[in-house]
Amino acid sequence: MKKLLTLAVAGALVATVAGCGNKTETPAASTAPAASTGAAATTAPAAGKKPTIGVAIYKFDDTFMSGVRAAISDAAKDKATVDIVDSQNSQPTQNDKVDLFITKKVNALAINAVDRTAAGVIIDKAKTANIPVVFLNREPLDTDMKKWDKVYYVGAKAEQSGTMEGQLLVDYFKAHPEADKNKDGKIQYVMLKGEPGHQDAELRTKFSIQAITDSGMGVEKVAEDTAMWDRVKGQEKMAAFLASSESKIEAVLANNDDMALGAIEALKAKGYFKDNKFLPVVGVDATAPALQALSDGTLLGTVLNDAKNQGAATTSVATALANGLVPSKETTGYDITDGKYVWISYKKITKANMNEAK
Repeated sequence: MKKLLTLAVAGALVATVAGCGNKTETPAASTAPAASTGAAATTAPAAGKKPTIGVAIYKFDDTFMSGVRAAISDAAKDKATVDIVDSQNSQPTQNDKVDLFITKKVNALAINAVDRTAAGVIIDKAKTANIPVVFLNREPLDTDMKKWDKVYYVGAKAEQSGTMEGQLLVDYFKAHPEADKNKDGKIQYVMLKGEPGHQDAELRTKFSIQAITDSGMGVEKVAEDTAMWDRVKGQEKMAAFLASSESKIEAVLANNDDMALGAIEALKAKGYFKDNKFLPVVGVDATAPALQALSDGTLLGTVLNDAKNQGAATTSVATALANGLVPSKETTGYDITDGKYVWISYKKITKANMNEAK
């Protein structure tokens, strides 16, 4: 009798365990097919619900990226929920932010990389989690872009902006021969560069000078230094240039407007922009402060880096991916080049056409 009772209890326990096992296995069985169906099955939001896009900006206090952030938020109003975070100009911090987005199971990522060469790590994380990723403004290496078919890039071609910067100076010197102070037929310039190795810094520097030489004018570098895209650093570097070589400098080229505005502050301290004392300064981005400087007559020119369209295109591409669609002109409103890239064109801006930038 005891033996029969023991067997009965054991049988009941086995049945109970088996029943518990069935409860935990049922969801696994139902999700297994979904894992093999691709991004649409694992990342697309529930029917009728807006997708969530995790956005990581390299640093919030960058003037141009502040404009892009605002454009992303504005473009997302009716189509997606965006969670925008500050990477504080630290790649490890950005990697942590990406990990958090993945934990939250966002439907897509939009990343303004701190270090473009580190994009591969983010792509690997996104691919493992099957979350599409759109990079913006800082282009990953070509080899990284090819790692996965759900990686896209939205930005502008830096060489175009550099060319336009150089052309702005050429136009000015041709219209104002007196700007060639020593009458040697060359533009003696100083260059304020963005961070070393950054593709925009290197290409804007190279192609601005090439545009001058392509015009047939001579060019000579007086000084060059990095100011890390920063206005205060731009002012400090320009003050140092003036202290050592003021009499030689005929023009200032800056890789962005913030550094150009910093240079203008240093020039103001030396009496420029009044009593007919002028030095041409050009930048890139056409930010609101730069447009004010154009209006004031202290900035010669800038190049419109279209923050509004970069933000809107990023949102459109990320939203399409989040909804399980293949980005195209039809699904995003923007041309997709080589199946992965959205290029936003630059435009030369002077005081004469500054309303176009506004």
